[in-house]
Amino acid sequence: MWNQKPSFRFAIDNLSEKEGVISSTIFKCGGCEWFLSIYPKGARSADGYLSVYLSVANSSKLPTGWKRSIDHYFVLLNQSDEELRRSPITMGNSFCAKTPSWGYRNLLPLSKFQEKGVLENDKLIIEVYINVNVEAAFDGEGGDVSDNKKQKTVDINGFQVFASQVTKVGKIFTEHPEFAKDFKPTNQEVKTAYMNVLLRVIKTLNKPPMSLSETRLSKASSELSELMNVGFKLDWLKSKLEEVSLDRNKPDVDGSKVQQIEDRVEHLELKLDDLSFGSKISDYDNESRARQVEKLVKNLELKLNEVSLGRKIWDDDNEARAKQIEERVKNLELKHDEVSLGRKKADDTNESRAKQLEKRVKNLELKELAFKLDSLERKKAEDINESLAKKVEQSVKNLALMELGFNKRLNTILGDLERKKSYETSVFDSRIQRVEEHVNGLRFKLESLITKLEEISNEKKKADDVNGFLIQQLEQSIKNIELMVSHVKIELDKKKDKSCADGFLLVD
Repeated sequence: MWNQKPSFRFAIDNLSEKEGVISSTIFKCGGCEWFLSIYPKGARSADGYLSVYLSVANSSKLPTGWKRSIDHYFVLLNQSDEELRRSPITMGNSFCAKTPSWGYRNLLPLSKFQEKGVLENDKLIIEVYINVNVEAAFDGEGGDVSDNKKQKTVDINGFQVFASQVTKVGKIFTEHPEFAKDFKPTNQEVKTAYMNVLLRVIKTLNKPPMSLSETRLSKASSELSELMNVGFKLDWLKSKLEEVSLDRNKPDVDGSKVQQIEDRVEHLELKLDDLSFGSKISDYDNESRARQVEKLVKNLELKLNEVSLGRKIWDDDNEARAKQIEERVKNLELKHDEVSLGRKKADDTNESRAKQLEKRVKNLELKELAFKLDSLERKKAEDINESLAKKVEQSVKNLALMELGFNKRLNTILGDLERKKSYETSVFDSRIQRVEEHVNGLRFKLESLITKLEEISNEKKKADDVNGFLIQQLEQSIKNIELMVSHVKIELDKKKDKSCADGFLLVD
């Protein structure tokens, strides 16, 4: 994504001291050249605000009708890379001769910088993120278009290159056939411009490493990053850049003179240490000279650090620089001697002042001791009070815990009693209910029995009445039978008597 890495990063030191417009160095992005303009006190009617603009570089020298369409936004950071402000993303801004700059007049209130911890060490960092719509951006930066058209061009894998470049470009495609496979721009002029940049980087890296300056290597690195961002696969060229940088920074083999200088500087530093720690130089001139000496030593150390870090110096330059350093060391030693002489002259004065200072130090030590004793007494009393307070606090906590436990136990007992009472009441009520139900059942049965007995009694009474009537009938029947039997006996007797009379014996 185009916004994952800033297209350019610009740092401003001592921002509060700046008044007018601040312009950054020119940088490249998307085959175009740009620079930033910052107004630390605000632009035009934007007083009290920080104004930031993105501008096209050398716009007056571009051909008529040039135009660039981009998407961009700004990010403000402090020294710790903490984000202070991020502008909205502006899409499709058209840069042209009439409008060569776009930005924000009221990007951030200046009062924000007054807040504590916002702007560290008065340093502001501005990052700009740019996405150039390459098909809509052409300004002839790859060369004069009218002049280029006069030269014969040859198509090599979709790139129009000049006849003088055919061999070089063909060699690149032969050794790295897929290096342009993911190349993004489609505009032929832009493609030609990027190919020219690539050839320029290769030419730079083919030069002897020691002939390249730090600025030239930095520019080559920036151009290489830009080429890789638009889709060129240039890992092989990146490795070449790293090798050239390492070769250029190899340490000098013959470092004898440098070693001698380092020894002399070390000896001089020891003398200065003796001077600074032996006694205090009270004289203003001596202090000023000592500062000058220390400053010169620091500058000399910086020079030596550059040498020790591996900057290989050509023999002539090395010898010349060594002579310059030797001369500066001699001057340094002379100044050291002057300081020593001044120190001797000031010994008497220093001794008197030293005694006064010693006396004042003793008084201060006594006061400090008294203060410490007083502090110890107060601390002891505070410790005792604190100990008692802790004991009382612990006792209160224990009582509170006991009260809490007692309340908890009491609530438990009351709860148990309540539950027991409730249970017994429910059991008693249940028993009473069952007794009442039993009594009601017995009452119902008793009433049923009484009803049954009454029914039986009534039925018995009815039966008795029927039986009496039957008995009477039976009695009457019996009487009738008895009468009949009596009558039959009478008849039999009559017949018997008659039979006897007739001479027959009747046997029963």
